[in-house]
Amino acid sequence: MDMKLELVQVPVTDVDRARAFYTERLGFVLDVDVQPMEGMRVVQLTPPGSGCSILIGTGMGEASSMAPGTQKALHLVIADIDAARQELLDRGVEVAEVVDVGGGVKYAWFADPDGNSLALQEMPWRTGENF
Repeated sequence: MDMKLELVQVPVTDVDRARAFYTERLGFVLDVDVQPMEGMRVVQLTPPGSGCSILIGTGMGEASSMAPGTQKALHLVIADIDAARQELLDRGVEVAEVVDVGGGVKYAWFADPDGNSLALQEMPWRTGENF
């Protein structure tokens, strides 16, 4: 049985500010930005090359009940952490120094404007279709 995680809620205080951060600073693709009814807004964004998207918005019932800044440790797996970190720094994202945690695994942490944390993660054995 296949199970694919394809959407993760990221709670934010300001949808427009978050949308700008994820598209302009991180380079995520804007998949959807709709207001299907009064008081509801659904914005879906996907990191380049990812099969999993994030969801931000308002008026989505339980999905909107998470406190902004409480989503922690979303991992963005990349091939070259130094190049990815530099690209984000060039786009104005405050990214921590790269940390080698052993076994060839490296991390560089950062946060969105609400304090939701994300990490660039490099694992050299993940290449091709497994990347």
